[in-house]
Amino acid sequence: MIRVERKNQNRFLVTVTEGSSSTKHTVALDEEYYQKLTKGRISKEELIEKSFVFLLARESKESILRTFNLRVIKRYFPEYEHRINI
Repeated sequence: MIRVERKNQNRFLVTVTEGSSSTKHTVALDEEYYQKLTKGRISKEELIEKSFVFLLARESKESILRTFNLRVIKRYFPEYEHRINI
């Protein structure tokens, strides 16, 4: 289960729960990158949730950085922006 909680305009707390264990991640998402990926078609929370689904298909929740800007995903996974398909 992925839960996304808005902390302020550009910062979110994401909790990933699998079974009895969970991890917490602080994610930054600036307006420019959000618009580039979504053109405003979905909320920032939905984009972050979809991004975590993408990440979890490729690595364990424990391997996901605890604090990061959503932009860094493409550094690790160059196909991210094409696969997120918003």
